[in-house]
Amino acid sequence: MATSSQSPRIGLSSTSASSNPERKASWTPQTRNPVSLRLYKVLSTNFDDEETRQALRTLSDLYATPKGKEVQTVVEDVDDEFSQENVDASHAPASVLAEIMPGESAARARKNLRRDMENQLAEGSRKFLEAFGEVDAKLRELQTHVAAMRTSCDEAETQLALTNESSKVLLERAGNLRDERQEVEDKKSIITLFLARFTLAEAEVEAISSRDVPIGQRFFDAMDKTERIREDCRVLMAGEDGSTKAGLEIMASTSTNLEQGYEKVLRYCSHEFRQVGRDSQLEVSPQMREAVLRLRKRPELLTEALTFLSETRQATLLTSFIAALTRGGPSGYPRPIELHAHDPLRYVGDMLAWVHQAIAAEREFLESLFGLQSDGRMVGSVRSFSAQGEVEDWIRELMDLAVAKLCVPLKMRVQQTIRSQESSIVSYKIANLLQFYLMTMRRTIGEQALLSTTLKEITDVAYKVFYDSIDTQSQALSRIHLDEDDPSLTPPLAILDHAQILREVMLVYQSSLLGDEDEAEINSGFNQVLDIMIDPVVIMCISNGEEKKKVRPRWDAEVFVLNCLCYLQSVLSTFDFTNQKQSAIQAVIDERVTLLTDEHSTNVLRDAGLLQVAEACRNHKTDEPLSRIPSTQPADLQRALQHFSMWLSGLEVVHSPRLEQLTVQKLHTQIHQDALARLAKTYRLICEEVKKPANRYEAASTLLGSERPFGQVHLLWQIFGLEEKDEEGDEEEESEEDDEAEDDADEAEESGSDEEDEEDE
Repeated sequence: MATSSQSPRIGLSSTSASSNPERKASWTPQTRNPVSLRLYKVLSTNFDDEETRQALRTLSDLYATPKGKEVQTVVEDVDDEFSQENVDASHAPASVLAEIMPGESAARARKNLRRDMENQLAEGSRKFLEAFGEVDAKLRELQTHVAAMRTSCDEAETQLALTNESSKVLLERAGNLRDERQEVEDKKSIITLFLARFTLAEAEVEAISSRDVPIGQRFFDAMDKTERIREDCRVLMAGEDGSTKAGLEIMASTSTNLEQGYEKVLRYCSHEFRQVGRDSQLEVSPQMREAVLRLRKRPELLTEALTFLSETRQATLLTSFIAALTRGGPSGYPRPIELHAHDPLRYVGDMLAWVHQAIAAEREFLESLFGLQSDGRMVGSVRSFSAQGEVEDWIRELMDLAVAKLCVPLKMRVQQTIRSQESSIVSYKIANLLQFYLMTMRRTIGEQALLSTTLKEITDVAYKVFYDSIDTQSQALSRIHLDEDDPSLTPPLAILDHAQILREVMLVYQSSLLGDEDEAEINSGFNQVLDIMIDPVVIMCISNGEEKKKVRPRWDAEVFVLNCLCYLQSVLSTFDFTNQKQSAIQAVIDERVTLLTDEHSTNVLRDAGLLQVAEACRNHKTDEPLSRIPSTQPADLQRALQHFSMWLSGLEVVHSPRLEQLTVQKLHTQIHQDALARLAKTYRLICEEVKKPANRYEAASTLLGSERPFGQVHLLWQIFGLEEKDEEGDEEEESEEDDEAEDDADEAEESGSDEEDEEDE
């Protein structure tokens, strides 16, 4: 018993000693007491080791006591090891020691630990032996089956070798046949692909050649495939071997099919063009557009098809135009155009608008027919014809042919309307309307189109009628004579009416401008009208004024002419395109103003009493003193100066009764101020001549200072309210006026004598 109880302790002490060597090293020889040793061993034992803890769990499971049950069987302690070994091993683990006294089970467990563990090992070994025995029996059985299988496999291998030897020839033959079959299959696949690529199926041939199959996507797909076959065949025939028999046959068959397809497209287009051409609402189906696109590859066939279209459109447009003229639209709306024949401008405008609308619809239809995309051109803008392609040439030609039959009735009616007009204003409005549509048609269908040529002829006729009308009116105006009993100096009624017509014509021209013309083009477009309507009026005013002046000498022809010219200029001044003609009229006005200024200056000198004195000062000879000339003797000079002083106190210094008849106040002021300036210069000349010693005036300063302006020229300029001019300019003007002075004096004397005679009468 002492032996069995020591074994566990030795094991535990060894474990504790191995896990805690440091504590053993701290023991001293004085602690050799067994109890102390046991306590130290127990206290120094380390239970953190996983193996120790696992051993304790095993012991706990081995000696666990079930709860709630009492074990009746108590195994007596047997000190004899032999008796303990003879105990049945099967009852060892099932026997549970009933603890009679505290600690008795633990002591008994420590005593029987070796035996219990050996019993456990023996039980486990027995079970392993039983399991391995079964495995060994199965392995023997398996070995028997493997041996039998090996024998069968050897027999089969022997039989297979014999069979291979006998069927070797057959296998070689089968392999050769298999290779030949694969080769044939490859050739078949190649031929199938070749035929599928270079031949048409029966359905495709039927779609191309049969009339029962309508034109549609199926037909166009077959045509595309035919074209593709021909392209591929050309590539195939372009190889090193040259043309082959198959290639030639393919080209021949596809050529036949292709020709049949184009003939079918031609028949379809011809039929559709006849139907579409008769409709007022033009619509293009996708099939028709695609058919025309196909025919573009055969221009001769497309030309033949489009011939039917142009003929049909000609007849349709002509019928529609005549119906619009006579019957109007559906249900009478819009009303017939010829109902407005009494209004020529609307009548011509409605016809041209209908033609323009028809051309626009025709253009839209043809663009849709040929699949032409819009070029982004704004309505009315110039269309460029220089860089257009073949499609644009087709469209222009078809549009020209479509409206060709409209030219004759349009030209006939418009020319009849133009020639029946008596009003030049209406004629000009019609001519401008025709010019507008002519430019529009040229921008739309080109200058070479038949309609553009016809409109050009009609426009030329309209302008000729207008020019003839205003020329006749101007010639009739030039033959009008002024009323000799009319003292008025304003423009006569005939000129006022003529100017009113001119103003309306200019308004029409201004409204007809498009805004993109340059200044030279704008001016040149109306110069002929101004020449016809203005020049005869100017000539008429001048000639009639001179004729009436001869009959009525006291009638002021110069003022009359200036009033007429200024009125014409005022009519033209509101229009920028008449600047050139305004300049020509201004030149005539300047010339007439110069003549009137010279005449008015002479009259002012005569009224001021200095005319004879001024003539003597200008014309006297240097060898004869001025004081010896009769008109400039001191007494005569004194009387002239007295008369001049009295004249300065009158109203004629401020304004002239004669110039009050001018309708333009600016000319009145200009002419009168020029006359006063000449008077001041003449007075300065008289003062200079009188002060010269060579003229032998006694007390010249006293003579000049006796009357206003007292010999002071600057004072005279102040009286006139003018600025004094330089002497150099005065001398130049005086030298230019010397030749005119004599004629003016003679005319003044004659007019003065005539006036005196009339006053006496």
